[in-house]
This record gives sequence, structure tokens and C-alpha cells, in this order.
Amino acid sequence: MTHAAVTAPSVSLRRFGAQEASDVHDFHQVVLGLEGAMVMAVNGVEQQIDARCAWLVPAGARHDYAGLGENRQLVLDLPATTLAVPERLFDRARAITFDAPFTALVQRIALRAAQGASEDAVAARRFHWDAAARLGAALVAGAGTQSKEAPAAGLDFARIDRWLRAHLSEPLRIADLAAHCGLGVRRFHQLFVEAFGETPHRYLQRLRLDTSLTLLADPRRSLTDIAFDTGFGDQSAYTHAFTRRFGLAPGQWRALRH
Repeated sequence: MTHAAVTAPSVSLRRFGAQEASDVHDFHQVVLGLEGAMVMAVNGVEQQIDARCAWLVPAGARHDYAGLGENRQLVLDLPATTLAVPERLFDRARAITFDAPFTALVQRIALRAAQGASEDAVAARRFHWDAAARLGAALVAGAGTQSKEAPAAGLDFARIDRWLRAHLSEPLRIADLAAHCGLGVRRFHQLFVEAFGETPHRYLQRLRLDTSLTLLADPRRSLTDIAFDTGFGDQSAYTHAFTRRFGLAPGQWRALRH
């Protein structure tokens, strides 16, 4: 199947027919079960997807799939280097299961996706980014997921992600983070780049902006508070970084209709 270029995350509801189909694309994909069931084989490894389970499909991986009767899935298309998601999360195809909190998150996003068909393009873009950021954070942190495979060797990216989120408002001190992992600074930096695909400071900047998307949904939080809570020196620095990445200032983003 030929795909148009995908440059930003997108979330959609899909149903799969009984006739087997195959696909390969240059973006990562997460297929999360909602209703009914489907079967998917990624690089020859087969797994049935139903409510509370999913496939993480790396970019470039061939996947064959077919629906099993009536079914509905929530699909996250995720180009690399868009969200703060470690590269190693998609180093191979993997099946995951999720618990009640993650299931509730998936269902809320699915309901919102079902209601958003008539949105204008800019408001729809905000929904896709916000939904993808929430799903990505849950997947990376392991909140509501349990891999069926042993973790890859190297740095524990979920542990690092949790540490960064817990210290998001503070300046990044590589020595402190390295010590948290029981490593020297040079070795830690090497392992971080291998696991996350970029340097700690670049990943943290992406993580700060992703987190701010969720905070913007709370009208009680001022833009200044969000800037400080996500580690920016002032609202101006936050606005500049946000606008450069998302194409709108935070205030404009917040003002878009739901």
C-alpha cells in the first residue's frame, strides 16, 4: 500500500475486513484494540488483537492483518522524532496488554476521535497531537502496559523517562541522571543516545513540549505556570519553543475549540 508522507502524529478509528491485507510504511504504528478482534502478523510473528491489547509496529516492518468479524481499533500513526518516544520502544515489533487505566485512556481518545469528524483542520491537528502525546507517555512509562517480551539490553528507557518527568521543572543535570542509573557521565550519554535516538537535552526539550500539551487542556493553569512547570525560564521562552514546534502560540493552541 502506498502512503502519503506523514509528518505529524495522527490518531484514527479503523475497522479491518476479513480479507487479509499487507502493509509496510515509513512511520511507526500502534494498533490498540477497542471492540471485537483482528489478527496481525508482524515480520511473521502473529498476534490476535482485541480489547486491552495492541501491536507496536516499527517503521519498515511488514504486517499482514485481517479482521475477525465486527471489530474496531484505535490506530496511532507515529513518525519518528515527532513525539518524545525513545527510539528503542520501536526497535522491534512487540505485543502489549494494558490495564484498566490505560483502557480508559484509549476509550476516551476513541470517543473523542468519533466525535471529531467535522472539526476544522487546525483543531483536528491539536486533537491528534494531544491524543498522541497522552498515548505515547503511557506507552513509554509502562503505565497500563506489560510487554510480552523481555526488555532489550541497555539503558532502562522507561525508568529514565519517569525520572525526567519527575524533574521536568528543573535544569537537567546529566551527572545526577547518570548517577541515578549507576553510570559515569560518558557511558550514560552513550547509552542514552542508543536508547532514545538523540541527546538527553534534545529529548528533554521534546518531552517538555509534549507535556505542556496536556497541561494546556486545563484552563486553570496560566501560561506562565505551564512554562515554569515544564522547565522553561519564562513564558516568552516557552512560547517561542512551542510556536516553533507546533506552528501556533500556546495561547492560540488553547483557544481552539474542543
